[in-house]
Formats: sequence, structure tokens, C-alpha cells
Amino acid sequence: MRDVPPEAPAPLAQPPARATLVLFSAGDFAFNLYWQAISLYLLFFYMDALALPPATAGLIFMIGAIWDGAADFLAGAAAERMRLSYRRMVGWGALPLGLAFAAMFAVPAGAALWALATQILFRTLYAFTNIPYAAWTTRVAQTSRDRSLVAGLRMGFGSAAAALVALALPGLAETTGSYGAASALLAVLGVPLLAIMAWRVPEPSLPAPRIEAPAIFAGLVTLARNRAFIALNVAAALGGAATALTTQSVLYYFRYVLLDTPGGPRALAGMALGSLVAVPVWTALARAQGARAAWIGAGALALAVPAVFALVRDPGSAGTVAFLLAMQAAFVGFALAAWTLLPDAVDWDEARTGKRVEALAFGTFALVQKIALAGAGFAIGAIYQASGFVAGAVQGANSLRAIRWLMLACPAVLIAAMLVAVIAIPLRRDTLLRLRRA
Repeated sequence: MRDVPPEAPAPLAQPPARATLVLFSAGDFAFNLYWQAISLYLLFFYMDALALPPATAGLIFMIGAIWDGAADFLAGAAAERMRLSYRRMVGWGALPLGLAFAAMFAVPAGAALWALATQILFRTLYAFTNIPYAAWTTRVAQTSRDRSLVAGLRMGFGSAAAALVALALPGLAETTGSYGAASALLAVLGVPLLAIMAWRVPEPSLPAPRIEAPAIFAGLVTLARNRAFIALNVAAALGGAATALTTQSVLYYFRYVLLDTPGGPRALAGMALGSLVAVPVWTALARAQGARAAWIGAGALALAVPAVFALVRDPGSAGTVAFLLAMQAAFVGFALAAWTLLPDAVDWDEARTGKRVEALAFGTFALVQKIALAGAGFAIGAIYQASGFVAGAVQGANSLRAIRWLMLACPAVLIAAMLVAVIAIPLRRDTLLRLRRA
């Protein structure tokens, strides 16, 4: 392994073409076909299709999510230290990723160990393709405005994939007779899209002078001293956990609280479609006022909506859908701001210290977020089990109370804490511009 970097590459001659940014962002459609299936249906699949006990399902989901974060970190460390090509990692990983995705949903009923093994395989392959893709953002878009645009485009494509998964996966599973066959059809869309994106989108070199990448431990020390990176991680983890608790509770809330089983997938699809409306709004606000300001606005919205919903005595399915649409609009603001500020935090620290930690920063960020998601998934399974939840049965008062609390009250507490962390992020709309001029 070489510690001395190669000759410093030349800076970009001109900003990337808009078509390049669109094609690059379309990669998130493929990644979200996989990720949204995990987020929306994997825990439900374990409990209802595989008939695993809720605590066991939650434990498997938590172990998988924690390993996902560890794999993200390893992928970032490998790309950082070995100077691996981002586009090659994405291109060569596209087909194995799709095959592993289908295998994860092809587990037979009751096979808990197989469920864990296939989930770990998928999450490992996902990490070694998705982390390079995310870090590639720093090369494709090198200004905060372009990064806000890319984040908005990615969120838009991701929302479209979420709508497709929410609507199509249960129907495909019923039509084909299994979740494995249904997931294979989704992979048929995802694999070629990632391959085409990796083939057509260039991987620009960093602007000269190229700062030598530090060793992994030294890189972690640098990240630990990066105030913007630390505050961003805390805020994104809290916001991500709140998002997971709400979205993963939807199917249970509709099926057991509202007694409207078909309404759950429709609500999830509506949330995804609502994201398509919210993304341009948050993108415009982030480009005009800065991503941090957009994040604060989204957090304020996410606190106001549950307060209004709590005042409604009997909202029913229609009122619940309205609540979820408003919450999803806020969640989109969280994600868009976080992915805009992450490459900005990398540039901010390099401008201040002369040290650039790029892929490792994305891997560490993903590790923290996956730990938060693992905690949310485990909390759902453990609390459901403790409340006496039985899949497919009429639930008692304690179980219904647990479902409501996990979807409504707990996320509000996490969002309030998130706003404190967002306010602590030292990045404003013109921070990087002022540092570069200096």
C-alpha cells in the first residue's frame, strides 16, 4: 500500500453538465428500490411472512443494521486508504447486490439464521456500492449549490423508488406467490440502472492541490475534531431514528389500530409521492438560505404536526394519511439537508486544518446512522413483544398503546433533540465561500 499520493490531479475545468448530475442522481432510484424495501417491509416480512417472534425479528433487524453500519465504515476506510475508484466499486457491485437482495426475501418461514445470513450478505454488498456512490458526490458536485441540487435530485429519485416499492412489492408478492420473486423483479430494474450510471458518469479528480489522505486512525482523529461533522452526525442520527419509528409503524398502525390493512401500503405510497412534492421546496430553500436553515424549518414542521394530530379525537384513515404526508415532507427536509451538509463538512475541515478525510467521513457517517436505525428497529420489536403483541391477532390495549406511542410521541422527542444538534452545526449558507476566498 502506498502512503505517498500520486501526482496531484488538475482541477475541474468547468462545472458538470446538468445531464451528468441528473444521471448520477438517478443512481439513487436503484439504491432506494433496495433500501426502501428494507425500511418499509423487511421487519414486517420477518414477523408476518416468516412468522418470527417480534423480539427475534427485531433482534435480527438490529444485528443486520449494526453490521450495515460497520460495513459502511469498512467500505469508506478501504476507499480512503486504497484510493479505490468510486465508479468501479459501484459498477462491479451492481449485479451481486441485486442477487443478494432477492435472496434476502427468499428465506423460508421460521429460518431465523438464514434471515440473518442473507441480510448480512446484502448489507455488506450494499455498503461497498452505496458508500462509494455517496462519496462520489464530492467529486461530481463541488459547490454547495450544486450539492443541494444533487441532494434534491437524489431525494426525488429516491421518493419515486419508495412509491414504487410501497405500491408494487405487496402486489408483486401476491401475484408471484413469494416476496423472493417480487424482490427479484425489483432487482431487474436496479442492476442495469446502476451499471449504466457507473459507465456513463465520469469520476472527476479532486481540485489541486490534493492533500495526502491520512491513515485511518489519524483520519478518525481528524473527524472527531471536526465540529461540523460531529454535530451533523448527531442531528442526522436523531432525525433518522425518528423517521424510522414513524415509517416502520405505519403498517401496524393501519392494520391493528385503524383495522384498515390495505390502507397501510397506500399510505406508504402516498408518503413517497408526497416526497416528490416536498423535495423541490426544500431544495429551493436550501439553495437560497442554506441547508442548515432548511433543516431547522423541517424540524419545526415535524414538531408542529404531531401536536395538531394529537388534538384530533378520531382522525381515522384519512386524518392519519394527512398526518403522515406532513411528517414525510419534514423527513425529506432532514435527509436533503444532511446529505448537502456532509460534503460541506468535509470541505470545511480541510479549509481549516489542511487535512481532507473524504470516503472515511461518508463511511463513518453511515455507520452512525445505521446504529440509530438499528436501535429504532430493535425498539419496535422489543416494545411490541413486551406489550403482548401477536402478529395477525386482535391486539390488546397495551399493544395498541405501544403502536401509537412509537409512531407519534417517541419521534417528537427525538426531533426536539435533533433541532438542538442542528443549531450547533457551524455551517451557514456562505461559510465555504468565505473560507475559500480567505
